[in-house]
Amino acid sequence: MTAQLYQGLGDVGFTIPAQGVTYWVGEAMQGTDFQDLAETPEATAGTTATAARNAVHLAAALKASPYPAG
Repeated sequence: MTAQLYQGLGDVGFTIPAQGVTYWVGEAMQGTDFQDLAETPEATAGTTATAARNAVHLAAALKASPYPAG
């Protein structure tokens, strides 16, 4: 789903940061829903933090040097 969305956004001129999405696939062979977890798994939290840092970095880069056609 995300790949299709990001492809469409890229096709119309949006810039997507590296690792711009995180998602919960659950534990193997379990039916646990993310919203039912007592706390966010460390791997998920770390990946989400990286995605946020990448988005901030991209925003700063584009602010400092916008696309010429923009």
